[in-house]
Amino acid sequence: MTLAIVLAGGTTAAGLTTATGEPLADRLADQLRRAGAAEVRFAATLDELAALADAATGPLLITGTDLVAHTAVLRHLATSPVGPTVALVLTDPPVPGRTAVREERGQVVDAGPLGALDGDATGVFGGALRVGVDDLPTLAAAARAAAVGARPVAAPIGPAGDVSPLPAGGRAGHDDSGSAVDRLVAGLAALGTLIFAQRVRLLVAHRVEDGAGLVAAEAAVTAVDEDRAELRLSVKERDDFFSTYFVSTWSPYVVRLAARLRLTPTGVTVISVLFALGAAVLFGVGGRLALVSGAVLLYLGFVLDCVDGQLARYTRHFSAWGGWLDTMADRAKEYLVYAGLGFGVSHAGLGNGWALAIAAMTLQTVRHMTDTWYGALHDEAARRPRTTTGASGGIGDRLNAASTRVQADTGSLSYWLKRTVVFPIGERWALIALTVALFNPLVSLIAVLVWGGLAFAYTGALRTLRARWMWVPVLDTVDATLHRDDGPLARRLPVVRPMGPLTLAVIAALGPAVLLVAAAVGDEPAGLRWAVPVALLVLLAGGLGAGAAHNGPLDWLVPAALRAAEYLFAIAVGVVGGAPGWLIFGYVFVLTVHHYDLTARLEKRQAAPPLHTATLGWEGRSVLLALAAITGVVSIGMATLGAYLLVVFVVSVVLAWFVRPARSARASAAPVGAGGVAPR
Repeated sequence: MTLAIVLAGGTTAAGLTTATGEPLADRLADQLRRAGAAEVRFAATLDELAALADAATGPLLITGTDLVAHTAVLRHLATSPVGPTVALVLTDPPVPGRTAVREERGQVVDAGPLGALDGDATGVFGGALRVGVDDLPTLAAAARAAAVGARPVAAPIGPAGDVSPLPAGGRAGHDDSGSAVDRLVAGLAALGTLIFAQRVRLLVAHRVEDGAGLVAAEAAVTAVDEDRAELRLSVKERDDFFSTYFVSTWSPYVVRLAARLRLTPTGVTVISVLFALGAAVLFGVGGRLALVSGAVLLYLGFVLDCVDGQLARYTRHFSAWGGWLDTMADRAKEYLVYAGLGFGVSHAGLGNGWALAIAAMTLQTVRHMTDTWYGALHDEAARRPRTTTGASGGIGDRLNAASTRVQADTGSLSYWLKRTVVFPIGERWALIALTVALFNPLVSLIAVLVWGGLAFAYTGALRTLRARWMWVPVLDTVDATLHRDDGPLARRLPVVRPMGPLTLAVIAALGPAVLLVAAAVGDEPAGLRWAVPVALLVLLAGGLGAGAAHNGPLDWLVPAALRAAEYLFAIAVGVVGGAPGWLIFGYVFVLTVHHYDLTARLEKRQAAPPLHTATLGWEGRSVLLALAAITGVVSIGMATLGAYLLVVFVVSVVLAWFVRPARSARASAAPVGAGGVAPR
């Protein structure tokens, strides 16, 4: 249940009346109710707000009394899926008494008076914010500090929620300027709260100071065509080239139709999976008509892949389950297409299609792991003071500045080249559709591997240089054991600290890589069965870094390196043991599903899946495969282990997304003394 609070104090707009004669604060309260707030309260002071925050059990939606906004702006703020705590950010020019903000990658990384941001302001606070439940204690502390004119710093909060205004890099001190809501958000940012930015596009929001400003803002709000604006806002502001010009130009019409048909975003996701599955089947069948039809289905499936997110934004129907399902479905669809292409190559006698499909899936998964962790690294760097994220100057600093300039030059040739060369999903699906329709599945898979490999080399080199400059130990901020996917064996191995976890993870991948190359080029792969235990021992070197600190500038690459090591070992064992290509593909596919689940949880900082320990860890699974190779039952062992992991994954999903939430809902709804809990 969302509680909304209209916070007065420090603004000349408190006594303004709207064109209908009602006080502006009262209209804001009515808009907050229509935006989804279950209850609206008025707080005259920051101390009153702090008391409300202490008692709140759900998120808070807070506005000042000088905000004139379309109701949809407040609804978007209340339902924003980007994070628990979100602030409205405007592009209006900053004025004295208003809080300026510096935004990076959608996060408010600094907030305060314009002069305190050293000219780095990217916008101004819009006078409204939503605060998640976990951030309510910090909100109360910031409110109490701001009430006495103190600007808090990130320091331990006492039992009473008090914050001492200790000096820290110039961010502490006395500050009683600006309205109460401005001082509140500045204090919240100073305490290190992760605040996401909610930009206003097409819809209207302004902060006013006098009657003339109020009249102008009301006129702008009245002129908004809400449905048209909402439909345009459903499309991402910045997307990739293919999505922007070949999908989003007409997908909003599909969104409107889907909304009228009462389809849910999850329903559209399921339909897009069926389209991709149909394309994969047609690619496997072969023949020009089937290949062209499959390409058309693939394109339409990608359109629906965009539509599900657009429909969620248009209808404001967001859920953690839907976001997780969309992430997992994207990868499942792509790899199903690879499977169809691989089967098509082999079926047509054009070569070893399964080998190409396995290579494409492995390359893309390892790439995605680096993308995920580099994003986490960049977000962590943005939240830290610039003086601690790396030395000024140097190639990393220049690359960072160049990247920022290119990203700011929206629509330029350099902007689109930068977004296209990294081979995003829209470009991958377009390349597959075109090459398979014009040529055949073999050309399609080779094209995916070549462009994907070049993109991996390009992004890897640039990100490595930039990461060395930023020097942020992002793995130290999460459960490294979980995201390394270590099992019980790795956790019990001795720690070799001098070499570092990344060096050990790279060494772990080299042994399986050498075995795979030897098995692929040799005439008798089965004769290399003796080398499997050797490759396993090299692989287990990655476990020697499990207990070490992951605080090096490149240790964000450790999860991707361990994924590559496990996949290469599984593929090598399959080749040595004579397992069919489809079985090796299926086993690695199950591994990727498990690992994508972990990365999806990383983005939301969620705990481990319910049955994570039952997955045995990368080293435990590899040991079992090695035993299967030594005993000569690789196909049976790989099929059995893959089926076991798939069952564990499915049961874990059911527990995490259905059983446990249902139990929690029943427990919260049960009266005191019921449900087996004895009253005291």
